[in-house]
Amino acid sequence: MRNHVQPGDNITVPAAPYAVPSGGGCLVGSLFGVASGPADNATEVVLATRGVFRLNKLTTDDFSIGEPAFWDDTNKRVTTTATDNTRIGVAVAASPAGVATVDVRLNGSF
Repeated sequence: MRNHVQPGDNITVPAAPYAVPSGGGCLVGSLFGVASGPADNATEVVLATRGVFRLNKLTTDDFSIGEPAFWDDTNKRVTTTATDNTRIGVAVAASPAGVATVDVRLNGSF
């Protein structure tokens, strides 16, 4: 296959749209990934686009296993709310209200 470019599990984006810490979620257009290292605003960052990651979530949300996970880019956290947010994957473990993180399996682009 001569047209294969790369597996796509890790994507370098030319400019992070905001400063992102190592392990932080980053949304570029509709591409979501977890930063492999810290990046300042407008600098290159390598995003992991597949795998399971423990990410900050809205603490009032109650996740069940298999529930869709959405990225609230304004607040830089995962939520169960679909409206005005980008779907990034599914919860792979329950995360009840009051818990600050949720384990999410990223599904790459939808």
